[in-house]
Amino acid sequence: MRIRLRLVTIAIGSVVLALGLIPSRAHAQFLSHNYKGDFGLLAGSQPPPGWIIAAGYVHYGGDTFRDNNGDPLQIDPAGGGKVTANGYAFGAWYVSDLKIFGANYGVMAFPAFTDNSLEVPALGFEQKASVGLTDLYMQPINLGWHGKQADTQAGLGIVAPIGRYDPDALDNLGLGMWSFEPFVATTVWFDSAKKWHSSAAGFYEFHTKKKDTDIQVGQILTLEGGLGRSWLEGLASLGITGYAQFKVTEDDVGEDLQPTFDMLPLGKHRVFGLGAQGTLPIATKERVYGILTAQYQWEFGARSTLEGGGLTIIAGFFLPSVAIPQDH
Repeated sequence: MRIRLRLVTIAIGSVVLALGLIPSRAHAQFLSHNYKGDFGLLAGSQPPPGWIIAAGYVHYGGDTFRDNNGDPLQIDPAGGGKVTANGYAFGAWYVSDLKIFGANYGVMAFPAFTDNSLEVPALGFEQKASVGLTDLYMQPINLGWHGKQADTQAGLGIVAPIGRYDPDALDNLGLGMWSFEPFVATTVWFDSAKKWHSSAAGFYEFHTKKKDTDIQVGQILTLEGGLGRSWLEGLASLGITGYAQFKVTEDDVGEDLQPTFDMLPLGKHRVFGLGAQGTLPIATKERVYGILTAQYQWEFGARSTLEGGGLTIIAGFFLPSVAIPQDH
């Protein structure tokens, strides 16, 4: 009864970089859809066949934008500036009994809503977007292998650009592009009782051109995982999680914007994160109805991007609920 709800990838909407002083058609580094840190403990473990209905909340706050040397850009020395974003997702993950290459086949889709805000006190500037529908994350391919001391997941994530996007706007809720993200993840247990475990996941994201522009965001590699311990037959866990994200190829901004980009002290971005994650079951003595997961991660080592921190809270419910063996 090793049940695990993988933290749902939630595509947060567009956040204005460089504290909004660079026009929205010429961000210092263009954002991607990958929400860093959503694969933590037990990242490679697909849940058993059935439905999971989930609701999640994500908060990200960044108050430092660092250049390609890691130095903070002194955009607003009088009072600082900050960017915040909140994401709210609701969706479903279905795992079937169908076997493909020995793996259980599953699919998922998570519509999400977001808002974002920007404050630069020295300039008397404040902007906030109302809550609205952001881009849609889905996995048409989700494969899970279950071994004696290791699990593996692999598949393809796709983000459809259904959120509001205008290349000249500051209140976008989507990124105006399709994203495609193949991934692989694994969980390894160090003991036969499956209490101590380590996990790792890798994602490679590439994109179409942004709507009504010649801009194509560079390809991005994200590595995530964690080290922890489980209790209650795997239903509860606690541990350390982290991530690293690198932009592998340069943004293609077109001939008109390239001179502006060449003047900025910026390159391909990177950022690291480290934090903690905990999971508790939603259950009675007889049945397990779901689990509640929370984590927070602090960012460091940023180059050419924002540095801040993110909170993720997700509740997932099993349909049908799972009976607890009475000898436990």
